[in-house]
Amino acid sequence: MTTKRPFDGFDFEGFWNDCPHSLENYVEPPPSDKLIASIEQEMGGYRLPAAYVDLARRHNGGMLKRSCHPMKERTGWAEDHVAIEGLYAIGRTSDYSLAGQLGAKFMIEQWGYPPIGVCIADTPAGGHEQIMLDYRSCGKQGEPQVVYVDQEDDYSIFVVAPDFETFIRGLVEESEYDTTEERRAATIATIERGTLSPIVVRALVATGDRLLNGERILRALARQIVDEKGFFALHDDERSQLMYGLMFWLYSSLRTARSFEAFVIRPKTGTSYDDSPCFELMIIFDLVADPYDFNTGGYAEGFVRDWWDACVAGGDIVEMAEGYRLTPKAEATLLGRLATIAGPQANEPAR
Repeated sequence: MTTKRPFDGFDFEGFWNDCPHSLENYVEPPPSDKLIASIEQEMGGYRLPAAYVDLARRHNGGMLKRSCHPMKERTGWAEDHVAIEGLYAIGRTSDYSLAGQLGAKFMIEQWGYPPIGVCIADTPAGGHEQIMLDYRSCGKQGEPQVVYVDQEDDYSIFVVAPDFETFIRGLVEESEYDTTEERRAATIATIERGTLSPIVVRALVATGDRLLNGERILRALARQIVDEKGFFALHDDERSQLMYGLMFWLYSSLRTARSFEAFVIRPKTGTSYDDSPCFELMIIFDLVADPYDFNTGGYAEGFVRDWWDACVAGGDIVEMAEGYRLTPKAEATLLGRLATIAGPQANEPAR
């Protein structure tokens, strides 16, 4: 008798989004039995569903083209569905894998998600929502249901699907839910009026009159990024690189970067914005205990590193005794470009 394999008859054509960001941050090679066992132990002894393991052996983690799942309840994303950013790989080397730097363990230990099972996917909400395997009814060795957890709503839990295979089979393309304009309008509202990172607020004050109306310039630049892309994300385009420069300049008003990592990466021991100024907490992520609105929710570190390396190679960022800083010429060029890109009135005093 032939045993039915999970996903028999399922068409994976057009399912995965194998873009560079996905391949770099989500995808891992197919897991071995030994790796699966060690990951299950690391996750707290939860047995991963056979369908999850089967899927990982076909394609281990990744962002999705079929990125939406219908919901009966309203989510932070829409009235009738939840959007999925990417599935976590069974592994620990990619950032968004079960045991990766920003994966399942990180979400429970650092973001306070309930210990009901295993986080398996993120959403475009930048950590404020998770898709989880819920083992409360079946026990650690049973077949868990798939649930949506909303961190913004006191970690409310809603059932998405009765099991993992049903969840995957239920995913559809975003075109099934035409909410592009609604999302764009919501993003623009956040860009124009949402709260800024406390680090950015402090840095804008510290820069004094060196960049008049700095907040207006920051928001104008972000608005141009949204107008160009339809969403707020930083890549390797001209405006994104200008945003990297602005963030580094603001950061430098508070402290001098000892290295690229010191500027970009949130310290693992940091528990507040005051003791952890960094690029990630300026515009990418927020702290659960003290959230802010104006952030992208995610990024590809490689784009920031490429910008940094180009600035160092070109002599715009130089290493001094105390660390790395923009040269006076590079700073003047940056501020001039910011004033231009944000409009001719950007550097006039606010009335």
